[in-house]
Parts: sequence; C-alpha cells; structure tokens
Amino acid sequence: MTTLPPLLEVHGLKKYFASGSSTVKAVDDVSFSLAEGQTLGLVGESGCGKSTTGRSVLRLIEPSEGSVRFMGQELTLLPEGQLRAMRRHMQMVFQDPYASLNPRMTIGEVLEEPLIVHKLHDRATRKRGVAEALDMVGLNPAYAARHPHEFSGGQRQRVGIARAIITRPKLVVADEAVSALDVSIQAQILNLLRELQQELGLTYLFVSHDLAVIRHVSDTIGVMYLGRMVESGRCEEVYTQPRHPYTQALLSAIPREHPRQHRERIILQGSIPNPAAPPSGCHFHPRCPSCMEICKTEAPAAVKVSATHTVACHLSRPELKLHPT
Repeated sequence: MTTLPPLLEVHGLKKYFASGSSTVKAVDDVSFSLAEGQTLGLVGESGCGKSTTGRSVLRLIEPSEGSVRFMGQELTLLPEGQLRAMRRHMQMVFQDPYASLNPRMTIGEVLEEPLIVHKLHDRATRKRGVAEALDMVGLNPAYAARHPHEFSGGQRQRVGIARAIITRPKLVVADEAVSALDVSIQAQILNLLRELQQELGLTYLFVSHDLAVIRHVSDTIGVMYLGRMVESGRCEEVYTQPRHPYTQALLSAIPREHPRQHRERIILQGSIPNPAAPPSGCHFHPRCPSCMEICKTEAPAAVKVSATHTVACHLSRPELKLHPT
C-alpha cells in the first residue's frame, strides 16, 4: 500500500521581526506535516508564535526562512500571480468575526467576493453558491442582503466560515476561531467545523490557546513555546503521555470534568521571557521545574519518543544521566 504525501509540509519555518536594535524570533525553526482531511492543532500561551506560524504558512506574513510545501508546490518561491491562484485552495477563518468583515458590504457581497477574485462561475452561479454556503453554515440564505452589524458574534463567525469554504479549499487555517465567542456558541461552531470537514474533506490548521478546544477538534497537536515547537504528536498520546514539562503544566491547568477528579496542578514560576531577548539553551529552562545544567546552554533537538510523538527536551534523551539542578 502506497502512502500519499502530506497535503502541507513545513520545514525549518522562521519569522523574525526587527524591533529597534533587536530581533524578535516570533517563529524559530518550526517543522510539521499535515495529511489531507486531518486537523493539526497548534497550542501555547499568548506570544508563543502559533498565529504567526499560521499566517506565515499562507504567506499573509512573509516567512524569513524555511520551506512551505502545499499540494506539492513550494509556496515560498511562488510569484504573486501564482500565489493568488493557489489561495483558492487555502483559506483562513480569523479570530474577530466582526473586524474580518467589511461593514460596508452585505453578507452576500462578502461571500461573493472570493468567487469574483478567483474568476469562478458566472453571476447567477455565484449567487447560488452564496445561498448554498449560508445554508451549509446554518444561516438563512435570505440573510445575504444584511450587513455584518445585524448579526450576533456567533452568526458573524458562521459568515466567516462560509467565506472560507465558498471556494472549496483544501486547507483552512482557523486562527483562534472560537476564542471571542461565548462557551455555548463555541461548541456550536466547533461542531459545525467538524461537520464541514467531513462533508467537504477539509484539512485544518487550528490555532488556539485552549487545550480543551484543541483536544476536541484535533487529530495531531503541536505545542509551541517562545517560537519553538516543544512537543508534537497524535492528540490522545500527547494528552495522556505528555513528555515536555511545559506540556505537562498546560494540561494540568485544564478544568476538571468532575469535582472529585484529582489532578495535581503544576504552577509555573515567572512569565514568558522577552522574545527579543530569549534565554540561552532551552527557552523554557528559567521556568522549568526539571531544569538541568545542559538546558541552560544547549537547545534540545527534537527526539522521537514513539512513531508518532516527538519532544524537544533533554529529559527525553536517555543517554543523558543528569539530574535537575
């Protein structure tokens, strides 16, 4: 049996920003792959680089270095015209459903715009496509004549999802797509995204700081800290057998499902360091309860702890017979 190549392959992705006399390494040598029809969840604290990673993959932000292969093509080398054509197959759902919609346009015009940009269909067919997209996200097609301010936050995010799927893309990057919504509405939107994935064969790169949300939607997850991927693997394996101390701390903070369920909370000391002046060695070592001397000077390489589970931590290197300091 032959194995199909991944839909998306990211290798050595870097995005640096100049900040006065220093450089902020927002994304620092991140690599991952994503199979068609699957969901990769990127998780981490605010400022870890997960949103920048998603935007760099789509070249909404130009990467500083690295390779992004999508549908067999190297996106970082595509000229503007070819990249625009490729964007039909990769779309984005933004965090703020109101700021991402033009308030001067009707919902019908918002949804029709991608079809016009990519020169898809005639006018009559586009109008039918708008009605179909609204119906698919649970909105009345008659709402096409309304403006964004006439909708609730949850409804506006449904419009944002409809805009993302109307060109029938292969890949959708969802950047904190439910974080601005009430909890009850979050569940509805997450269920909608799963239904659309099954119906349309969508592939998701799902960015969130909420580990409970990530677990609900993801097949694989990647945990980021200060621009680096510190742990990645199959969702259940990472959740049940976390190997990196940062992942363990994040998971310990998830609210218990039952009041009698016991879980030891790991309280990290300090705060995320300044990304313009990150610590030497492992970026996490100033906050790590298991820090060793090598952690302070040498950045850990990614180590496979199973066929589907990778960790960038010196503690996962059995040849190091060292002890926490």
